[in-house]
Amino acid sequence: MPKMTKMKPVNQEKENSPAVDSSRRSFLNKLWIVLGGLALFEVAGLGLAFFQPRKTGPKEGDSAGLVEAGAVDKFTLNSVTAFVRGKFYLARLEDGGFLALSRKCTHLGCTVPWSSKDMKFVCPCHASVYDIRGEVVSAPAPRPLDLHPVFIENNIVKVDTNKVNKRSVFRAEKVVYAKK
Repeated sequence: MPKMTKMKPVNQEKENSPAVDSSRRSFLNKLWIVLGGLALFEVAGLGLAFFQPRKTGPKEGDSAGLVEAGAVDKFTLNSVTAFVRGKFYLARLEDGGFLALSRKCTHLGCTVPWSSKDMKFVCPCHASVYDIRGEVVSAPAPRPLDLHPVFIENNIVKVDTNKVNKRSVFRAEKVVYAKK
């Protein structure tokens, strides 16, 4: 009887060959290196974006521009009216003059609310206190509240919120009066 030899299928030899395994393994290794490099590149981009300074310029729609506050007679003497749209307070002084005060504390930029009961601005962050003219009554604020230009045309009070006047002391010429 003839001797039978076992023969391996041709396809099975190729699948188990070391050349195919090393080729697949080297492809997967290269794929992991590329994916790891891509992830590292993304993390580096996020890190750079985190450490870059923020842009602090006015954003679109952030500033109200020229705000029409209302008629002169609408504001009582010795009162403060908040304007959300322009982010300012309009103060009418005892003598009838107007000041448009920024609502940002000059110490750290916190929003300073007006207390009509106490007749002063009190910063909630560090307890700076300002009077109705925006003058510092109690530190740590280094200077008075900033002013916005005020115009009175046809008995209507208008405030230009695009301009901010930083000041170190109160000046009477900054107070705007209605023409009689």
